[in-house]
Amino acid sequence: MKFLVDMPASPQLVKWLNEKGYDAVHASDIGLFKTKDKEILNEARRQGRIIITADLDFPQLLAMSRAKDPGIILFRGGNYNEQEMRELLKRVLDNIKPEKIPDSIVVVDRTRIRRCPLPIE
Repeated sequence: MKFLVDMPASPQLVKWLNEKGYDAVHASDIGLFKTKDKEILNEARRQGRIIITADLDFPQLLAMSRAKDPGIILFRGGNYNEQEMRELLKRVLDNIKPEKIPDSIVVVDRTRIRRCPLPIE
């Protein structure tokens, strides 16, 4: 799987994902530091990447456009430190089939993981 880690998440998450064998980049490393969310969605789609973010605008944009991709892993429910994000992301990757993530919004908080298939009806 390929990931685009959005600005709210630590660049260290990219390093951890790469160490686990995933292809991950941070938005700041590919020139998307102050880019509009819609452009980040388009770039993730173009590169076949799943967005990891805490930005609530991404699911809203996908819902309004009835888009089928890119997949989103959305951290909700407060600020997460780097260790918490890694642990929660590991739960996502361990519990959701890899083929389901690219066409889903996966909402993660401290107590649960929910998956909503795309497009949102």
